[in-house]
Amino acid sequence: MSFPGEALRAALAEALGTAVAEAPWRAVHGGCIAESFRVETAKGPVFVKCAPAGQRELLEAEREGLEALAAAEALRVPMPIADGATEAAAFLALEWVEFRPPTPSAERALGEGLAALHRCVGGCFGHERDNFIGRTPQPNGASADWVAFLRERRLGHQLELAAANGHGGRLQDRGGRLLECLDVFFATYRPLPSLLHGDLWGGNWGVDEAGRPVVFDPAVYRGDREADLAMTRLFGGFGPAFYAAYVREWPLDAAAGTRRDLYNLYHVLNHLNLFGGGYGAQAESMIDRLLAAAGR
Repeated sequence: MSFPGEALRAALAEALGTAVAEAPWRAVHGGCIAESFRVETAKGPVFVKCAPAGQRELLEAEREGLEALAAAEALRVPMPIADGATEAAAFLALEWVEFRPPTPSAERALGEGLAALHRCVGGCFGHERDNFIGRTPQPNGASADWVAFLRERRLGHQLELAAANGHGGRLQDRGGRLLECLDVFFATYRPLPSLLHGDLWGGNWGVDEAGRPVVFDPAVYRGDREADLAMTRLFGGFGPAFYAAYVREWPLDAAAGTRRDLYNLYHVLNHLNLFGGGYGAQAESMIDRLLAAAGR
């Protein structure tokens, strides 16, 4: 499928209520689930994500996630402006943000803002709607029990997808054993249902022209704040100023490091389900470390 087409341009113009430049639009980086463009309009540039019409739900979930983060008033997000679809394509239009290189000052502000976001605590774990982690459905049914939520809607869900994708054997055997002993990691720790970004790796934040951190491409839900922080260490992209600022605002539990693999296993399993390759071996290695830490 090619983007954009005249029907998409017309639908975008109607949704925005302003004239939209004709193709070609300038392609920009915008993640792996959609094609992204800078689109010139009579009211200035906008950022537009386009996907096949059958994937409209992914873009709707992204809009809802951005709005949930914006409502917390803790960190800047690119604000959704409009969304819609034609017979062939779906789109999501966001405000255009001019990004600048990260600075220690912006990293400190990101750490402070993330702590403020995590202090938005709800009554239970999960979210009002299911959404997506990348292209993978992410179930968010509410639960008062974090360990049950983690077992059933995060790690267990990804292991089931892995089995359906042909990743069985030792991964499933060891993964099942891990699911049985998750309580060990929470013997003295009771997480709060914090509002999470949910997919906070280094490619999902930037710095605007005013030097403020901006986060985007969320997979929001309410969960243990350690899950967001764990992912910041999975692929890098966050410096010492970020971590120091966060713990000044809200110190971490002394055993947070022992749960890092537990939370990052969810993302590694998701990468296995999306991309295959060496993520299976990485997941097995993480499970082995976790079982050893649990004395199993």
